[in-house]
Amino acid sequence: MTPSRSVPLDHAAHILVVDDDTRIRSLLSRFLRENGYRVSTAENAAEARAKLAGLAFDLIVLDVMMPGESGISLATHLRGTTQVPILMLTARAEVEDRVAGLETGVDDYVTKPFEPRELLLRIGGILRRAATPGVATPDLPVNFGPFTFHPGRGELRRGEDGIRLTERERDILRLLIETPGETVSREALSSQSAAVNERTIDVQINRLRRKIESDPANPIYLQTVRGWGYRLLVDA
Repeated sequence: MTPSRSVPLDHAAHILVVDDDTRIRSLLSRFLRENGYRVSTAENAAEARAKLAGLAFDLIVLDVMMPGESGISLATHLRGTTQVPILMLTARAEVEDRVAGLETGVDDYVTKPFEPRELLLRIGGILRRAATPGVATPDLPVNFGPFTFHPGRGELRRGEDGIRLTERERDILRLLIETPGETVSREALSSQSAAVNERTIDVQINRLRRKIESDPANPIYLQTVRGWGYRLLVDA
């Protein structure tokens, strides 16, 4: 659950934002503080390493492309020394770049330019998973009925058979499994892309249902919450 401003600051999650862009650091810092988080910033990997040596953080928001040491390099180093959750920011939209980030052991990624509300949702999901062992992360498969979805690879299988997904369908599934069984609003789902609106989300959901539901008109796994959004029922 996203922290509110009523949460005592000392008990709020502490986030380290690492980005060489002064404007992005400032905007993220202000936005996250307004939503109840404690925030520290670093403009490069060296400064981030120094702050990590002296402070404990609950999550790191890490840019990929920075002068000097890259975010990928820093994430690789951190995964050898700490399990602090990492959300990676990348301006690259290609699948290979997303997978490269996930292969370092980061928990999730957001592609620039991003919608702040989406970032907030992703951060909340990561922190919930960190606080609740056993909830699926992007590196662990999620099962629902005869299907298995591997978020890191973006791979959906029914038994031994692979099911072809579009990138948008992969993104929708990834967002739905962050809070399994809970409703994700159409607004949050559409915020993944500037080219998508809430009406096209309904179309994409219907296409996805044709791939995972025996009766798409009466779905078992990908359910509609009328007037709000959708939820994915996964196996316990």
